[in-house]
Amino acid sequence: MTQRIGFPFCCLIQRLHIPRLLLLCVTFQPVICSLIQLGLEGSANLLHLFSNKSNQEQGYCEAETTLASSLDFWTLSSDNLIAVLPIDPVKENYVRKVKNCIFSVALPTPFKSRVHLVAVSKEVLEDILDLDLSVSETEHFIQLVSGEKIVFGSIPLAHRYGGHQFGIWADQLGDGRAHLIGIYMNRQGEKWELQLKGSGKTPYSRNGDGRAVLRSSVREFLCSEAMHYLGIPTSRAASLVVSDDEVWRDQFYNGNIVKERGAVVLRVAKSWFRIGSLEILAHYGELDLLRTLLDFIIQEHFPSVDVKEPNRYVGFFSIVVSKTAQLIALWMSVGFAHGVCNTDNFSLLSITIDYGPFGFMEAYNPDFVPNTSDDERRYKIGNQANIGMFNLNKLLQAINPLLDPGQKQLTAQILEGYPVLYYRRFRELFKTKLGLLGDTEGDDDLIAFLLHLMEETEADFTMTFRQLSEITQSQLQELSVPQQFWALKMISKHKLFPVWVSQYLLRLKSNMNDSDSKRRERMTILRGVH
Repeated sequence: MTQRIGFPFCCLIQRLHIPRLLLLCVTFQPVICSLIQLGLEGSANLLHLFSNKSNQEQGYCEAETTLASSLDFWTLSSDNLIAVLPIDPVKENYVRKVKNCIFSVALPTPFKSRVHLVAVSKEVLEDILDLDLSVSETEHFIQLVSGEKIVFGSIPLAHRYGGHQFGIWADQLGDGRAHLIGIYMNRQGEKWELQLKGSGKTPYSRNGDGRAVLRSSVREFLCSEAMHYLGIPTSRAASLVVSDDEVWRDQFYNGNIVKERGAVVLRVAKSWFRIGSLEILAHYGELDLLRTLLDFIIQEHFPSVDVKEPNRYVGFFSIVVSKTAQLIALWMSVGFAHGVCNTDNFSLLSITIDYGPFGFMEAYNPDFVPNTSDDERRYKIGNQANIGMFNLNKLLQAINPLLDPGQKQLTAQILEGYPVLYYRRFRELFKTKLGLLGDTEGDDDLIAFLLHLMEETEADFTMTFRQLSEITQSQLQELSVPQQFWALKMISKHKLFPVWVSQYLLRLKSNMNDSDSKRRERMTILRGVH
């Protein structure tokens, strides 16, 4: 049983805030509304997400870039996966228990009604998939991203995995409404796995209908792209289509089923393997297959680990522990609560995947839970670091059969080091948000003190740090918080606010070669990322 971590930053680790997610200078809620409206109207107008970075900044020149103007010679392949990893021998697409394989072949189910393209990400199309934006206006593209047609030479796959859901082993889960339609290698030599979500039933659909609705698909499209621009490792969204097909959902889990419209998101990631990918194999004693999959993952995605090295699984586990700690610290720095941190939703590459009932905090509250079905508040934002430890322990249990006694001892020690790795990254991020340079002994207390005041005054997390980047030290010194700094104004009403300000200003004086204008400029630049 995993020992619970006694995080001293529990107040920090609990509720960070973003009142409205800013996505490329467009507020989150209005963009959602415009997307849904476009889908409802069946408009040919598209929302294009543009990057602020030039091609030159990406490391290549416009003159050297050749983007495909059609899908005629654009190819996907599943060979990299199926050449090594076994496929389910049963070819029929019906719900069943699957054994001794990694994937099942499953074709997407096309919508019966007309499909409308609602949104595309220009950066994903051009910089990852080497497609000119104009391709998104073609019928061929809409057929591809809706699951109506498959690129020649590719074999659509549904992945078999298991997982612990809300702390309990849930047995076989798998891609119940997603199809991996192939791998694309782009002009930078990067391999990206393309997956349709909401594209129909698979052998892993259980009692589901294999569909996704417009509402949840808009959220996934926007949030995955927003997280990318916030500098947080994540899957990406290439496109979003909506149909007139009826999909019935209990939106608020209150027994009231309503009719919604079916939608499909084309999402991309370097890999969709997750902790549950290994758990299912260990659970059923498929150890040869477990070794094969783990070696494949290391070979493809962990270049610093020699796949021929006897201690390769120790090295792999060490990297996953470190990167998972960093990922969750990044979530906390922007007030992101994943909502469903089950082991089947935790990527082995430590990227954010499977956007479901996620949320961004507004008023700072360590108990913030975006998932209305999480009655026990297991996945509240303040518990995410502990859940990371739990999930990593389940990963260790899955690979333990492949380890000798010495390696088991090493991996156990690595897992014990997780809290230190988390604290270190968390501290770095929040010191940066406060404009602090260097290290002093009281930094942890200063951060914790501020978050305590924010919690007690229910201050807006994101705007508190934004306004700290705008207010001058002299205004803080005088405890004169202008009315436009409304989040700080709320905190200033706390009786201990003057004490925190005094400590903060004293700490700022220890910044070497710094000034108030430099601090504000530095924090202003940062807030564009966090």
